[in-house]
Amino acid sequence: MIKQELTELKKLLTPNNCSITRICGCYVDGEKNKKTELKQAFLALPEEEMFKYFEIFRKTLSGTIGKNLLNLDFPLTSEEYGGTQDFLLRLKDSKLKDDVLLDMYYDKIIESYEYVGNYLILVIHDVYDVPGRTRDGIDMEDASDEIYEYILTCICPVALSKPGLSYHAEENTFHNRIRDWVVGMPETGFLFPAFNDRSSDIHSLLYYSKNAEELRDGFVEQLLGCSLPLSAGSQKETFQTLIEETLGETCDIEVVKNIHDKLTEITEEHKDDPEPIVLDKNEVKTIFADSGVSNEKLEEFDKHYNETAGEKTSLLVENVMNTRTFEVKTPDVIVKVKPDRTDLVETKIINGRRCLVIPLEGDVEVNGVTIRHSLADEAADDYTAVPADTF
Repeated sequence: MIKQELTELKKLLTPNNCSITRICGCYVDGEKNKKTELKQAFLALPEEEMFKYFEIFRKTLSGTIGKNLLNLDFPLTSEEYGGTQDFLLRLKDSKLKDDVLLDMYYDKIIESYEYVGNYLILVIHDVYDVPGRTRDGIDMEDASDEIYEYILTCICPVALSKPGLSYHAEENTFHNRIRDWVVGMPETGFLFPAFNDRSSDIHSLLYYSKNAEELRDGFVEQLLGCSLPLSAGSQKETFQTLIEETLGETCDIEVVKNIHDKLTEITEEHKDDPEPIVLDKNEVKTIFADSGVSNEKLEEFDKHYNETAGEKTSLLVENVMNTRTFEVKTPDVIVKVKPDRTDLVETKIINGRRCLVIPLEGDVEVNGVTIRHSLADEAADDYTAVPADTF
C-alpha cells in the first residue's frame, strides 16, 4: 500500500463517509483474562463514542510506510485451510457475526500478544464501494470499480487516569478526582486484506506498530504467519556496519560522503514516487562502486551483505541514511551540512594533526551572534579547522 491509498481509506473513518457495518471488542486484564466483550452495529453507537473510535481507527492507519506501517505478504502455507490467512479470510467473510470465530480470534491474540497491563482488542468490519477514477485522479462516485471488504484490528492499552483534583460545580469545591480506566491510542493493529492498487489483495496485509523499533516479531509470526523486515533502526545499523566492514581501513570521509551524495541523488530522482525507495543487494553494491569503493573491497561485498543483512534482505533509502542533512561527529564536536553542500567538508593535515576543514563563506553566526572577520583573518585562508583525531 502507498500513502495515497492510506489517505483514501482514512477518509472513510469520518462521520460523513462512514460505511463501517459492525464493531466488536474484547477487554483483557493483565492476567490475560477476558473481562467483557462488545458487539454491535457501528452506526448504532452514540455520536460522541463514534468520534472516539474514529480517532483510534485512523491512528492505526497513520505513520510512515516502511517504518511503523509495514506491508506484509502471507507465505503460501498460511493460505491453506487452517492457516493464518485462511482464518482471517473466514473472519472477514463472516462480517464479524460468527461468535465462535470471534472468540477463537480473541484467544489467538491473547495467547500471542505480550503486554504488561490491561488492553482492549477492537475489530471492525467495513464495506467500501470503491469509486472509479479518471486518468487525472478525479473520483467518479457513480462509477464503482469494485467492492473492498475489510477488517481492521486495533489493540489499545487501557490504563488508569492520572490522580488529581477536580472541581465539583454542585458543591462549588474541589475533591480528589475519581480515577477511571481510559482506553489509549493503539499500540498495534493491522488491516486485512491490503488495499493495493485500490483493490483488495487477500495475499497481503498492512501492519501498524506505534513503536517502529518494537515490532513484536513473535506476535506477528504466531498470529499472522508473516515475517517482519528489519526495523528502521536495524536497517540503519546494518547499512553502517556494511560500509565499515566492506571498506575496512580504507573507510574515510570522502567515500562515506560520496555514498551519502549518491543516496541523496537517488532520493531526488524519485521524490515524486508514491512508494518508498527499496534497495536490494545488487543496487547497494552498485552505489558503493559508484562512490569510489575499490574493486578489491567489492570482492568481499556479497559475503559482508549476506552476513550483515541477509542475502534476500532489502533496505529502504529513507531508513539507512538521512539524506536531508550530512553529519560529521567526533566525541566533542558535531557538524551538520546541507546535503547539497557536502563539497564544503574535507580533511587536511594542519600542524601535524588531521583536521576537518570547512570554508567560512558568507555570514558566520556563533550562538546567534554574527562574527566579524578581522584583517588578519581576511589575509589568511578563511576556514574552520576541527581536529579529527578520531576519524
